[in-house]
Amino acid sequence: MKCYQSIFVGLLFLFAACGNPSTNSDSKNSDQTKVSGQDSKIEIVATTGMIGDLLRNIAGNKANVVSLMGPGVDPHLYKATQGDLQRLTDADIVFYHGLFLEGKMEEVLKKLGKRKPVFAVTNQLDKDKLIYIEHYGNGKKVPDPHIWFDTGLWLEVIPFVADKLMDQDPENAAYYKENARKHRAELLALHEEVKKQISTIPSGQRILITAHDAFGYFGKAYDIEVKGLQGVSTSSEFGLKDVSNLVQQIISNKVKAVFVESSVPRKPLEAVIEGCKAKGHEVAIGGELFSDALGSEGTAEGTYLGAIKHNLKAIVNSLK
Repeated sequence: MKCYQSIFVGLLFLFAACGNPSTNSDSKNSDQTKVSGQDSKIEIVATTGMIGDLLRNIAGNKANVVSLMGPGVDPHLYKATQGDLQRLTDADIVFYHGLFLEGKMEEVLKKLGKRKPVFAVTNQLDKDKLIYIEHYGNGKKVPDPHIWFDTGLWLEVIPFVADKLMDQDPENAAYYKENARKHRAELLALHEEVKKQISTIPSGQRILITAHDAFGYFGKAYDIEVKGLQGVSTSSEFGLKDVSNLVQQIISNKVKAVFVESSVPRKPLEAVIEGCKAKGHEVAIGGELFSDALGSEGTAEGTYLGAIKHNLKAIVNSLK
């Protein structure tokens, strides 16, 4: 991993040497803003589909937005390609998630931030609103990065992103501000809809079991118990004991459905289902949830709103 990271950094700076002059990511230097009157669009690179969707809603037709991680991609394990390096180098501004969602890639993005505007969208969040979990059993507490599953928390990212776009392109500041206002209203309505729909599931049946523990914020925000076979990161290890414990919890709570994820292999969770069956308890796959990635481009699930609505329908229909 260290070897890969060193090669990544070296190639990134090699590409960057042929690009724009360096600047600190926290700078508001006018050299980094779009030239007034210029017709060209801002070139934006986002790491995840969730961030890319947020930017498309706010930037609208004033920018070209590229998401590095497409449908079915696990950001915890993602390794950047040479094409990604070129996109990052060519971008006017880069947004990534932070909270170590992108794993080792985060260190590279921070270094790139010394050369151009690069921002972690979670940096401005109130740390008291984050969920902290034990890191790989070593006693160290780290923040759970999956904040987008609490739509009420995810919408708090909007002002930060809009401000950075306005700094980059002040000529279109009013346009970005209005788009941000509209998208915030959309997400707030979605937040209320999720609360309403989850509340229709009887309290004793509100147990969401998935492949990895990505839905902690969802559980906290919408009053549903969540359990995952793997930890918060899919790079964490799990064994027979974890499978056995989850099987016992499913049987004890008479859970009738578990959920696979679009970006995580389903085989480990299928082992849990078989374990339940061997003990005389039938449990079904309630559906596929979009967890660390959105759906295919051009589909409803390829947007944040569509993916959350898809998840909500699957969960309510299977557990109610």
